[in-house]
Amino acid sequence: MEQKAFYNLSYGVFILGTKSGDKINACITNTCFQAAANPVRVAISCINQNLTCQMIKESGVFSLSVLDQTCTFDTISRFGYQSGRDADKFADFEHSLDSNGCPYVTSQVCSVFECKVLSSQDLGSHTLFVAEVTDAKVVSTNPPLTYADYQANVKPKKSDTPAPSKKIVAWKCKICGYVYEGSELPADFECPICGHPAEDFEPVYEE
Repeated sequence: MEQKAFYNLSYGVFILGTKSGDKINACITNTCFQAAANPVRVAISCINQNLTCQMIKESGVFSLSVLDQTCTFDTISRFGYQSGRDADKFADFEHSLDSNGCPYVTSQVCSVFECKVLSSQDLGSHTLFVAEVTDAKVVSTNPPLTYADYQANVKPKKSDTPAPSKKIVAWKCKICGYVYEGSELPADFECPICGHPAEDFEPVYEE
C-alpha cells in the first residue's frame, strides 16, 4: 500500500477545544467534516493518547476553531507540539469560552463551532466523535487554512543545523509522543499512531 496516496485527501486544520472539571485544553486536528445537515452533525477524529481526547470522553462537549490563512506556526506549535499534561496551552493566549465552557481561539480563525457528542467509535489509534452542532459563528472572512497550505507555507522547512555530539538512541514523534527505537529513522517513516512523517520526529539522545 502506498501511504503517500493518502496525502491527496483534502483536510483542514482545526483547534479542538474542550473542558473537564475546571481544566480546559485543546489540540490540533486535521480531521473534521459535516456528516449531516438537518439536524447539523459533524464528525471529528482525535488521537487516543491526547489529553484532549480523554477530556472529550469525560465531558461530551467540544469547540472547533477553524484556522484561517493568517495562522502562524507559533499557534500550530502551541496547540499541536506540546501536551496539555505539561503546559497550559491557553496561558497568555487570546481565547473565549462557549456556553459549555469549552475554549475557542478568537484570532487566526474564520469560524467557530460549539458541539455536543452524540456517539463515539474507537478506531485504535484515534477516536471518532459524532456531534451535534449547537451553535456556529463566522469570525473572519479570511479563507480557511488547509493541511496542504500548512505543509507548503506555514510549517518551517527542516533545519540543517548539526546535531549535538551525543549519540542518538531513539526518535520521538513531536505530535503524539510515539518513540521509535534506533539511531537512524528511515526518511519515509510514518508514525504508526498519528501518521505524521519523519520530519515531525525529534532525536532522543543518550543520557
